Parts: sequence; structure tokens; C-alpha cells
Amino acid sequence: MSVQNLPSGFENMMRFGLVEALLGRRSRRFFRGAEIPDGVFAYKSAHQPMPLSELEKLLVVTACGGNTGWHNMIYRAQHYAPHLSNYAAAAGGRTFPSAAGFHTSKTFFTDDEGVYVLDNRDAPASADREAEGRLDLEEVLDSLKSHVVKLQEGRLKLPPEVPYVEAHNTWVSNQPGTLLVIPVADLAQHVLLALCYMLQNGLVLTDDIHKRSIPGIEKFGHLVDTSHTWPITFVEQLSLAEATVELSTSCYAGALMLQAMGLGGWLYDGIDLFSVLGASGVPEVPGLGFRFDTDARWPYPNPTGLAGVMEGFCPPHYPSMRAAVDALCERKFGKGGPFHPDTPGPWKDTSQVRGAAQVHDEGFRECVALQAQYIYDTFGKFPATVPSIFVLTYLQAHHLDLDFYDKFYKPGAYLHTHASHMEQWHPELKVK
Repeated sequence: MSVQNLPSGFENMMRFGLVEALLGRRSRRFFRGAEIPDGVFAYKSAHQPMPLSELEKLLVVTACGGNTGWHNMIYRAQHYAPHLSNYAAAAGGRTFPSAAGFHTSKTFFTDDEGVYVLDNRDAPASADREAEGRLDLEEVLDSLKSHVVKLQEGRLKLPPEVPYVEAHNTWVSNQPGTLLVIPVADLAQHVLLALCYMLQNGLVLTDDIHKRSIPGIEKFGHLVDTSHTWPITFVEQLSLAEATVELSTSCYAGALMLQAMGLGGWLYDGIDLFSVLGASGVPEVPGLGFRFDTDARWPYPNPTGLAGVMEGFCPPHYPSMRAAVDALCERKFGKGGPFHPDTPGPWKDTSQVRGAAQVHDEGFRECVALQAQYIYDTFGKFPATVPSIFVLTYLQAHHLDLDFYDKFYKPGAYLHTHASHMEQWHPELKVK
């Protein structure tokens, strides 16, 4: 990416202050080409829809899911000191936090040109930090481009109508000219990592739904006091909450970037999550195309993965939960993983740091797999009470129609970055 080709808005974006982004953040929904047909805000835009440029799109996606260098790790856990804490599943950090460094999510996005995935969940550092801790944004953008994979031609096939989109979003959501960012969590993997976390901290599951212990758990008394338990429903609700934080902070980071760039948009959850993933049950509404299954025991369909793109750590993508556990351990301890001594990192002796983690041995894996397989066998899915693959929050980005705000709002409805956006980011168009 050449500095000479960057618009003046890029430099102004780099100088935009955090406090201004925080206090200036608002949901600004009315985009170029939009129409509200009735009511107190009835208005039809005089402009044509205007898609984001490639640079604008890359910046928003980077804010939502870009790699920010090496994960700093958790240094110590009392139960297995002096070993390095080994909860994390990714060696690289991203623009949003993840519980214990689990990082199970991937970032999907769509615009008029296609549907894409940012496949950087296990990517190495996008750039080296300078001595003062700074990252070069242009290097980060260049790295991000190498991890973007196009999955479909054209905009995500999800019509902006009920029941796929909430009634208050039908006029604005996923419309021509907009960018929709969709972070997706592998909740099956997250729960599996939570089972590892529990065992490392002296806990195992109990089935509070059927009011019984996990059959066979007593044989692992040499590893853990099997009377110390957490219920299945608690663990899965906690995991769902943690994954929700991961997805939401991803979108929130993008929302702050919109203020700095002078783009409109907002963070929301008003799209049916099953329809987005591909479980609408309507062939004409395939969404992202994830596989899903149904069962009379479940209140809703269960998405499990998109073959070759994002496969949940559970059957049918693995033949058993033991196979999923082994795959999880490979992610953590194998080549490129956070606890492989040959994986680069930020420390002066990175090999020594990464090699200080305790590797999950056969007994540990067997104990985790026993609990996970019990859930799958008993409930027909893993996890038992929450979806295997989960979405909740989305970020939409678009070019604002300032005329709408000038007509209905007092001064101050948008920031100086919005007022100058067209001039600073699209001077060649010579439009207001």
C-alpha cells in the first residue's frame, strides 16, 4: 500500500482521539440511497447507494478483527505452578479480547461484491512492534488482505424482511452500498476449552439436568477431586456469555473506527442468527451456508460449521469428541500454536517461555473427552444447551446521507469527520 495513494482522510483518522471516538459514538443509520417511507422521519435520499472503497472496507474489517501482534499470555495459575498458564488457543492477538485467550471466532463480512471470511484466527503476528510499542497500520492492512478469502459472489443472501431481519431494521440492514461485518464464534470449541480450564483448576462437570454425575468420572480421581463440580448449564451459559463478549467487543472496536473515518453505521443484533448462519430452513435464504441439524429434543436448529472454512470442534466435523480434543491440543501445542517452542513471540527468550507450558497428557485428554462425549451422547449435540456455532452482534458501515441529518436534527448530529468525509476520502467524486 503506497502512502502517496492514501486519501487525506487516512492521516486525519490516525490523529483522531480515543475520547472523541467514545463520546462521539452514535448509531447513525440513514445512508446514501436509503428511504424511510412513512412516519415522522419520512425521507428519501437524493443520492445513489455508495459502497465503501477497498481501503475503507479493509480499515473497518481490520478494526473488527485485525491481528495486533503476539498474545502476551497469562503468566501463572496457582494449581499448576511453576508451569506457564496454558489456557490460550491462539498465539496471535486481535483487536478484541477473548476469555483466557481462547479466540474461537472468525470474522465474516459481506458487501455488494461478495461474502468473505477473514481467516486469521491462528495467524502469526501481522507486524513487529516498534520500540515504543507502535504497530504500522499499513503493514497490518497488507497482512490482513492476505487472510481474506472470498466465499460467495454478491451480497449475503438474506432478504431484509421479517422474519430474517427484525422489523425495525428492514429498511436499513444489509442494503445495497453497505458493509455488514459478522463475527462468528465456535461455541463448541469454547466449551471444550472451558472443560480444559476446569480440569486445570480442579473441577469437573456434573449433569444438573438429569441430576447425576458424569458416568466414569470417578476413575480420574488421581487427577482431580471429582466431588468439585460445575453444572453443565452453568458452564455453557458462562461460555455463551464469554463468546458474546468476544463478538460484541469486535463490533464495538469497529464502531469506534467508524467515528474516526466519518462513516455511518451501528452495532446491533437485529438479524436472526440462524438465518445468518444458514439455518433458516428456506432454500432461497442460505445465509453463510453453515451445516445445521435438527432434533426433536432441541428447541431450535443447531449450526455446526462451514466445511473447509469454519468447522465446529464437534461431530459431524470430528468423528468423536476425543478427536475434537486432540485437534484442540494440536491447535494449542502444535506448530504455530501458542505453546510450541518454535512459534515466534514478543519475549527475549520466546522458546523458553512457550516451552514452559504443561502439555495436556493422555490422562488429561481422556478426562476432558469423557465429559464432552457424555454431553454429545446424552443430548445429541455438543454443547448440550447452547448452539455449537453462534453469532449475535453485527456491525454495519455505510456512507451517511448528511442531508437527512441536516433536515431533522439540530447541529451536532454528526462529527466533523462525517462532515468532511466525502471531500477527504473521495475527492475524485466532487460530491457533497
